[in-house]
Amino acid sequence: MKVFLADDEIVVREGIRESFPWDETPYTLVGEAPDGEMALPIIRDTNPDIVITDIKMPFMDGIELCRTLRAQMPWIGIIVLSGYDEFEYARQCLQLGVREYLLKPIDSENLREALDKVSKQLEDERKAIEHAASLRTRLGNDERLVKEKLIASLYSEDSAAEDSLNVLRHLETMGCNCIAPYYAVVDAAFNPLNEGQEVAYALSEGSGGVMYATPTRTGSALLVLGDKAEDAEERAYAFAASLVRELERVGGSKIRVGIGDIVDAPEEILKSFKTARHIRHILVDRSEKNSVILGTREMGEVSDDAAGTSVISEAKLYMSQHFTDPNLMLQDVAKAVGMSNSRFSTVFSQMSGQTFTEYLIYLRLSKAKEMLRATNIKSSQIAKESGYNDSHYFSYIFKKNTGITPSEYRQQYQNQSE
Repeated sequence: MKVFLADDEIVVREGIRESFPWDETPYTLVGEAPDGEMALPIIRDTNPDIVITDIKMPFMDGIELCRTLRAQMPWIGIIVLSGYDEFEYARQCLQLGVREYLLKPIDSENLREALDKVSKQLEDERKAIEHAASLRTRLGNDERLVKEKLIASLYSEDSAAEDSLNVLRHLETMGCNCIAPYYAVVDAAFNPLNEGQEVAYALSEGSGGVMYATPTRTGSALLVLGDKAEDAEERAYAFAASLVRELERVGGSKIRVGIGDIVDAPEEILKSFKTARHIRHILVDRSEKNSVILGTREMGEVSDDAAGTSVISEAKLYMSQHFTDPNLMLQDVAKAVGMSNSRFSTVFSQMSGQTFTEYLIYLRLSKAKEMLRATNIKSSQIAKESGYNDSHYFSYIFKKNTGITPSEYRQQYQNQSE
């Protein structure tokens, strides 16, 4: 399972990164950040199964990070670290669905126990959802079929607009609270059909009631709810990315995912569905790769190759000018090119073939390699000039991406020169 770490104390991050025997466990550390604000876009990029977070951090603390993850990515297991043995923190964590609460200082044994416990919980929940879905399929669960047909009617031209609210009210009587201030529809096509539809349904079952999946002729449609427009948008992108990941994990192919407009009324759900389907159809002849693409508000930037390339070129230029700033974040670049965080993240990955984080690491390590080859400057100084405040983290990232340490890289180059 993939693990992400958020803690503002370099000593704590270094201790967990270097002292925990990652190579001897079924866990991989896929990233880290000093606060929740920096962590969120990297979490979206790396799709971890488990997030370990400190409670007290600047900018966005652990409580707010947990709240955001629960709203946007409820399938992630969370372990909270705290130096504050206070009941109020523990109570808030429990309310936010945190799986484990560890008091600092922690050791490798305690962390391994917590990871094993959360990992087992996640696996058990996934198996339970898959078993329930399989059982419903065998038994032909009538209630599930009724719910799916009702939700599917929201996407039909045959239904009058004024019926939409009545449909949602009827669903409410069946235990589906689908009435929300904002909605977005995600339309997905994939192979194989039946297995993929069960994946989508399992994802909706684990969403905490903020997403509902229904089968379509070519895949599944996902109705995403939000208290704010930003909630609906972020969840739509998070669910779309997770759906692609889960479909690929079960051998899915020809995956095409379109995300519709964010709308603020039940009668507008059909409009969101239409835009999602329209965008999804654009993908069919464009690429053999599995794809996620935006709704119509960004169509000019995405569906037109030249415009899409222009946005990415502008973003890459901005990053090339600012990557040495250790505080550079996805939201900074998104703002520079006039896009929301979630849209920019998706467009960047779609058009460049790399996530924002991967490209930022590429820029920083390219700079570091150049300095290692051309100068005798110490590795710690090269780390700073490449955009890393923490020289140990720089060495960790360098070795993870190249297979050797910075000093080994320099020695190797000098030997080749001789």
